[in-house]
Amino acid sequence: MNELQLRPDSGLSLVFGASGYVGSNLVERLLAEGRPVRAVARNLKVLQAREWQGAELAQADALAPETLPAALAGVQIAYYLVHSMAAGRNFGELDLQAAHHFAVAAAAAGVQRIVYLGGLVPAGADSEHLVSRRRTGEVLRDGPVPVTELRAGIIVGAGSAAYEVMRDLVNHVPWMVTPRWVSSRSSPLALDNLLTYLVQLPLLPESAGGIYDAGGPEYISYLDMMLAFARVVGKKPRIIPVPWLSPEFSAMWLGLVTTVPANIARALISGLKHDIPADDAALRQLVPQPLLGFTEAACAALQAEQQHTVAARWTEGRLMFRGNRLDHSFYAKRAGGSAQTSASVNALWQVVSAIGGDNRYYTLNWLWWLREAMDWVLGGPGFSRGRRDPDHLRLGDTIDYWTVIGLTPPQRLTLNFGLQAPGNGVLEFEIETVAPGRNQVTVTAYWHPRGVWGLLYWYALVPAHLFLFKRFTRVMADRALALDRVQLPAP
Repeated sequence: MNELQLRPDSGLSLVFGASGYVGSNLVERLLAEGRPVRAVARNLKVLQAREWQGAELAQADALAPETLPAALAGVQIAYYLVHSMAAGRNFGELDLQAAHHFAVAAAAAGVQRIVYLGGLVPAGADSEHLVSRRRTGEVLRDGPVPVTELRAGIIVGAGSAAYEVMRDLVNHVPWMVTPRWVSSRSSPLALDNLLTYLVQLPLLPESAGGIYDAGGPEYISYLDMMLAFARVVGKKPRIIPVPWLSPEFSAMWLGLVTTVPANIARALISGLKHDIPADDAALRQLVPQPLLGFTEAACAALQAEQQHTVAARWTEGRLMFRGNRLDHSFYAKRAGGSAQTSASVNALWQVVSAIGGDNRYYTLNWLWWLREAMDWVLGGPGFSRGRRDPDHLRLGDTIDYWTVIGLTPPQRLTLNFGLQAPGNGVLEFEIETVAPGRNQVTVTAYWHPRGVWGLLYWYALVPAHLFLFKRFTRVMADRALALDRVQLPAP
């Protein structure tokens, strides 16, 4: 058993792709261990919403190489956790371009080690998802910076695509006709075990240049995982594998019954066509730790959600904003609109924070009334009206049937949906300056459905969303401009 050479002088660690599932959790683990961290993503606002204490935040895109030098400055260990699966077609090509740009920039910045999280690749794999993961590692190793590559299969934790597909299917589809890929076997790895490997492995000098398989203690099929998860949550699904369902059809079907984005589901299924063993003897020797079996890992994932320790903002599935229900989907559907104006930020905030009550919703109030009437007929609070104060808000205030769950004047207001529905929703207003003298108000609805009915409910509202939010924000922008004109001092 090797003693880990943990060094207090390991320097600044960069988590590139910190807004993603593994990246978010890795930042929190590194901070908990007292390591200096710079978290980087393409969208800085997503990182700011994490509210990490002690982490540097930066914005960069590996497909925009001019953004990389500043992000990599002073970094000793760089975790490369990005991929382009959500981009759809040609994501493999984009992955290779991004890896090349990152390798070049890391060398120029004097980075001492790149840690790349790839995927297990079985012999004969032809999936673009798996092949892209392997080739990305090769491109990173073409540069002069030593690379430590960790290859993992299915990760068991809230937010993992494979885990969330499983959760949605088990919770909401009592009868399943499944394709052959559910019989493919792999070694699912608990999120906590993966994070331990990622944190400790690059501190070992002998891991430089190494490629390590990472897996859990079991080698089981996806079908067995679903049945094990069903036992954990008290479900009894009937699962019937059949040989003739294609991966393409499977991806379409998953898009109808789960909230995992279609492009990610398609890439995931293409990788599950193979048995994917993990030869992790070398890794276990270098970084010994107790490995959780699938059932233990699933229980740990559910417990982390119930204890609100999952590294996610509500839009990505924090339990308290999914109605505190584990069967509400982790991933959110979303719709929104925005409008720009020369109105001041303060005027925009006045309009946003006065919503509801006697002011109602500024536009298309008959649509709002219709939804409220439907809720009232079902015995809900649909016709509840009123506010504590007509102009000012406090955290926890009730606005009609909404609850204020986020309040950052004059930038952001977040409301929790209170009407009866098969799922849970949030409405968020954001105000930002986009150019000198130009401000923007944005409204976004996020919906965490509960199964197929929750998805059907969301799709039924799509036609209304297409024009409601665009008009909503335009009217608020115009009202704010009128407020500014009224409030201007007389010459």
